[in-house]
Amino acid sequence: MTLRLLAQRSNHELDSLGRIQDLFDCYEQALELFPTDEVIINSMGEHLFRMGFRDEAAGHFHKALKLKPDYPEAKENFYRVANWLVERWHFLMLNDRRRNHKYQQAIQKAVEGGCNTVLDIGTGTGILGMCAKKAGAAEVYACELSKTMYELACEVVTANGMNGRIKILHMKSLEMEVPKDIPKRVSLVVTETVDAGLFGEGIIESLIHAWNHLLLPPQSTQDPSRPPSQTGRVIPAGATVFGMAVQCLEIRRHHRLCVSEVGGLATAAAGELHSPVSCSSEDDSTEPYTTERLSRLPGGYTPLTEPFNALDIDFNNVQELEGLCSREVSRVRLPVTGEGLLDALAVWFQLHLDQESSLSTGPKEDTCWEQAIYPVQTPHNFPLRPGDELIVEISCRDAYLRLCSVAVARDGREFCLDDCLDPDKPRNNPGPSGNPNPSLNAEAELCSALACLGTEQSSGPRDYTMLECAEMALLNNQPYHDSFRRALAKLITNLKDARSVQGPSQGEGLEVMPLTDPPSGPMDPGPDPFYVLDVSEGFSVLSLMAASQGQVKAYSSVEKTQHQAVLRRLARANGVPEEALEFWLNQVEDEQAVLQRPSREKLWSAIILDCVETCGLVRQKLMEKATLARCLLEDGGQIFPERIVVYGMLVESDTLLLESAVQGQEPTLGFNIAPFINQFTVPVHVFLDLSTLQCRHLSDSVELFILDLMNTNANYTNRDVKVQASASGRVTAVPFWYQIHLNEEISVSTFNQDSHWKQAAVVLHQPLAVREGDWVRLNGKKNVSYTGPTKCICKHQFIFTNERQT
Repeated sequence: MTLRLLAQRSNHELDSLGRIQDLFDCYEQALELFPTDEVIINSMGEHLFRMGFRDEAAGHFHKALKLKPDYPEAKENFYRVANWLVERWHFLMLNDRRRNHKYQQAIQKAVEGGCNTVLDIGTGTGILGMCAKKAGAAEVYACELSKTMYELACEVVTANGMNGRIKILHMKSLEMEVPKDIPKRVSLVVTETVDAGLFGEGIIESLIHAWNHLLLPPQSTQDPSRPPSQTGRVIPAGATVFGMAVQCLEIRRHHRLCVSEVGGLATAAAGELHSPVSCSSEDDSTEPYTTERLSRLPGGYTPLTEPFNALDIDFNNVQELEGLCSREVSRVRLPVTGEGLLDALAVWFQLHLDQESSLSTGPKEDTCWEQAIYPVQTPHNFPLRPGDELIVEISCRDAYLRLCSVAVARDGREFCLDDCLDPDKPRNNPGPSGNPNPSLNAEAELCSALACLGTEQSSGPRDYTMLECAEMALLNNQPYHDSFRRALAKLITNLKDARSVQGPSQGEGLEVMPLTDPPSGPMDPGPDPFYVLDVSEGFSVLSLMAASQGQVKAYSSVEKTQHQAVLRRLARANGVPEEALEFWLNQVEDEQAVLQRPSREKLWSAIILDCVETCGLVRQKLMEKATLARCLLEDGGQIFPERIVVYGMLVESDTLLLESAVQGQEPTLGFNIAPFINQFTVPVHVFLDLSTLQCRHLSDSVELFILDLMNTNANYTNRDVKVQASASGRVTAVPFWYQIHLNEEISVSTFNQDSHWKQAAVVLHQPLAVREGDWVRLNGKKNVSYTGPTKCICKHQFIFTNERQT
């Protein structure tokens, strides 16, 4: 055991020094001494995952679990990496019986019609290739880039008695050659490498390559007598793309600034802020759309136009595929049929498998696909009304389908959406909680638009700063920032009162030494400042809010230069002295040293911890950070938040079951797939919108667990909670969320309409049948685990056991 601890300590020291090669050499030596040590194997997996080697990391976590199935550290790591390796849509697709049968029928029809050599591009679990073999294809090949999915497909094919009858290649189809990888050109390519925006998984590029190098020539009208075995074709045969303009508050608040002030700070000086999703971005690596399931968006959406045909594409026409990216930008004029603010273009498609069969990904369909969302990111809201025409540009630059709302035609004039609105006009500019259907004053709108008409002109490139979608939603969360402002003001007031009674000395007698001694910066003569540290992840204005209290020296962990510039502009515009705000990570070389004293003589008055991830989970190592933070507080200082209360309820949700594992006892299309892909089932689902989740509530909400960051003695590692069923049904999941208490009086919830957080849920492996009045016991555990040779930390995790008690 001593040798193992020494090996672990050495690995941590090498990691801190950035000596990566030495680190892995040390791991190899440690595994030679302890080849079955689950702690070392798991630790190596953690380092591999941090470096981006997800497949290799998953293998180590899986091996550690095989050695010790109840090892919580490895179990949590495997659950986290499983979401990367086998995304949840794999389960939805395999549970989509309509989609499966339609693909099977199209493949069977093609094979029986003479297409007897088949290539499955992006095979996933291997299901389409197996359909071709079952239909009677003489030769079937498949390729898969993901190592995890490739190995999974190999297992599935072997289990279904097709090992040696289907050749699976671990490579991109773009790298395949004849006869190096397959002996000859094939007569049929089957693929489902399509995302919500149709082209996002590279289907255009892969089909162009397939037609030029892997497929037989297509059927020619000049020689229609050639048999199918001597011609090539693709399933799906093509697609039709549809779009629709929508108003949606949920989309708006995730993609552009909707508020004029945040926590008492005027935001006008921040400049133009929006998410990275942009159809007009000059950075071709930026995706022009995000994805949402429109039917599940909180608050819903309002159609502003009828659906329109945006694009038709024939996958069996290589000339059309090759010319797609060089097509001229097309413009369509859409009659506006609804009244509201233009927030996005929603896009879906109809996938034509062959001449008779198709699949739709539309918002009203019961489908495994989401819809593509092209947000409108102009700096000001533009209200549409019936009679207007929305002008949309459509292009396929860099093989992404791009739709961009560019102008509105009204009364014979065109108004450019980028330029035509006066930001100083106080009209129709609701914030995130504002009226989503404002009463529109047509004359005022028209006058405002005419005042800054931008027909066919451009004022030059727009200067804007990008925030991630979650950061934008956070900035738009007014209740969250108002709560922090009140809590910070109360703390500073209390500390001022205490200092006036006790005198200015602070921190005497403590022996906590800083790791470095960063300069605290010049301050104006006057009382000693109160030091506030914000270690929030990503963009945060909480440090600036603290600095605006006066007599506060605030430190921010914001890293990006552009984001720091935004905070400096906001500080100047809101009268916050330049020296009152510092960027802490600019002064330290090791990010792990962020929790330390502001200077050798001083302690923190407040430390703001980012406790909950946007996805709905408590952040890893939160309690470790809280323990360290408590040691660095002055008398009367506080950690924000001071405690977190976890709430949950019992629900019945078939949707969560379909997203968690392949359901049912029957094989999928007759193939044994479920036992293999269900190895990657994770018990905790994240990024849920509980307000729109299709489920039945089987109980009231109850308090499940408490994490006290200020008083470690108030915490417990194990707690049983009895929940009474309020209705009969099957308990399939326990959704949970948090009430985050900043102090005794002020708290914010991660489950309300303004929240930037999503919720999470524990999905039961076996549903539990209950009757109204039954009691169910939930056991919540906070696991204690070792992550280093000398320090024991607490990781928060829920393990629910269920007992029906009448």
